[in-house]
Amino acid sequence: MNWHDYWPPIRLSLQVSLLASVIVLLLGILAARRMSRAPFKGRTLLETFFLLPLVLPPTVVGFLLLILLGRRSGLGQAIEWLFKQPIIFTWWAAVIASVVVAFPLVYQTMKVGFASVDRSLEDAGRSAGASEWQVFRYITLPLTFRSLISAYILGFARSLGEFGATLMIAGNIPGRTQTVPTAIYVAVDSGKMPMAWAWTATIIVISFLLLLLTGRRANA
Repeated sequence: MNWHDYWPPIRLSLQVSLLASVIVLLLGILAARRMSRAPFKGRTLLETFFLLPLVLPPTVVGFLLLILLGRRSGLGQAIEWLFKQPIIFTWWAAVIASVVVAFPLVYQTMKVGFASVDRSLEDAGRSAGASEWQVFRYITLPLTFRSLISAYILGFARSLGEFGATLMIAGNIPGRTQTVPTAIYVAVDSGKMPMAWAWTATIIVISFLLLLLTGRRANA
């Protein structure tokens, strides 16, 4: 087994997961906060759209992202003009794929967290003259801290294990877009079982520790 080939997918997977988990956490907080407030027309339709990546095959999500961000789409051309290169088949494409597939988990976790907040405490803050941002910053967020930590960990773990959508939109370019899940697939396909086992053991250990941390936070 060539250990020189072991680290790049690990490093890239952690890089993608760290960035994607931060982005998806912010998006999940914003979306869940809005959806947890007063009902509005089209709310059910919008929430169904939010949760769609949870039930769609990852390859379908990846295909849709490929069409949306490809060089033939208006958005893809605008990104290429802005950054002087296409976004597909780059590690940023892997980040986007991870954000999309992890969003439903983060959104649902934060939605439950916001729903558990006693509205009377928020109203008390408003009646004391606090702005909406101050109420959110000093009352709502501290009360949902456990949900926030759980949402981040779940988002990180889901990003770390993403395969189908990443393969569709980012490809499997060693040293550039090859994450651990895609590296395992290629290793098994080419008969490099020791390397496949090494990557599999690594991702199992990381995922186990993340879930263990989530469980301890929930039971604390």
